[in-house]
Amino acid sequence: MSYFAAALVALVAAESLMAAGFGASEAGIQAPDTLALVHLVTIGWLSLAMCGALFQFVPVLTARPLYSERLPLPTLICLLVGLAALLLGFLRLGGHVSIDLPFLATGGCLLGVGFGLALWNLGLTLWKARPLQLPARFVAVGLVCLAATAVLGIIFAFVLGGATANAHLLSVAKDGLPIHVVAGIGGWLTLTAAGVSYRLLAMFMLAPELDRTGSRAALWLGTIAISVTVAGGVTAICVGGSLGTVLTVAALLALAALALYGRDILYLYRARKRRALELNTRMAGFAFAGLTAAAMLSVALVVFGKFSDHVDAVVFLLAFGWLSSLVLAKLYKIVAFLTWLERYGPVLGKTPTPRVQDLVAEHRASKWFWLYFGAVWIGTAALLADAPAIFRVAAVLMAVATCGIVVQVVKTRRLSNIAAALRLPAGATMPPLLFSMPGRS
Repeated sequence: MSYFAAALVALVAAESLMAAGFGASEAGIQAPDTLALVHLVTIGWLSLAMCGALFQFVPVLTARPLYSERLPLPTLICLLVGLAALLLGFLRLGGHVSIDLPFLATGGCLLGVGFGLALWNLGLTLWKARPLQLPARFVAVGLVCLAATAVLGIIFAFVLGGATANAHLLSVAKDGLPIHVVAGIGGWLTLTAAGVSYRLLAMFMLAPELDRTGSRAALWLGTIAISVTVAGGVTAICVGGSLGTVLTVAALLALAALALYGRDILYLYRARKRRALELNTRMAGFAFAGLTAAAMLSVALVVFGKFSDHVDAVVFLLAFGWLSSLVLAKLYKIVAFLTWLERYGPVLGKTPTPRVQDLVAEHRASKWFWLYFGAVWIGTAALLADAPAIFRVAAVLMAVATCGIVVQVVKTRRLSNIAAALRLPAGATMPPLLFSMPGRS
């Protein structure tokens, strides 16, 4: 719960900064302000939320306990302090902070330690559960991509902070930003989200577990695409090869992987036994639509030779139309499920208890999700049309919608939607807001 809380604070902060015009797209993706905003979203929001979910969900995937229940706290501390230092480093480069300290190098090291602890904890949990099922294999590849992303990020931080003058590292920092973005958004976040979605959709829709040829092919193609991007891209930079050719090959492989993954998602929706879909599953459908739209937009921009002019719209749609939408939709359900498990699991069968679905008020939450999705699409259109004023209005609407969703999540955590007679039966206690201990009372 602490991971989710910190992540949601970072999301609202990022949306508020966008609404204020901070890190405007016309400044360029490598401008210090833009880099600060991007890392607030990718690390502060998406990566923290993903790590928090994986600490709860990997044991479900593997049917084994987490390797260490103590490591998530120091991991969170390292990630938060490292992110703060990294953001201060970018703000110093942008002239907003005058303190002369090695913020970037410090932030890179602390983030490396934090993500290293997460990789150790989750990696050993997966390793002890071999052979892995398909969703867990997606997560395992995503964790490898996280390691690659973190290493590249540390290189960039050291170079930008003036802590190294190695020629190869300087070359990677100069031309390797696309590799870093693909490894992070395409590998760590998207492959991990895909693996989690396979299992969550099957669980929440009562659909069959998938492990067919097309599903395995999606994993292999996605893995090869990221491998070509990272290994091939870094090699091309160091030996003076064509990075563009490497990225083109990787993009074709990724499109094939996305097509197979999309086919699987459609199958899960059609083969479900639960005909009436809950809010989180309906809203997840819009996240998959965002991923499809981002892929189609990328292809169209490449065909018309406009990709470099509108890469900000593609990244925005991937970050908010795909990943953020999916995380918000599933977070809404995960918090309810963990809260129910923690509070009512110990007394189940001993006294009347509410259902998981009774903890939420979908009719109140749905309007905030609709507002969020609408604002994301308006923001994407504004970026394509080069209309910064409209984009800022869209960011305001996103922030308002996110706050509305957060209020609903907090109400779920505080059991506010449960009738007083069922709220705290004998043997159950009010759950702590910022941490969860399922199965304990």
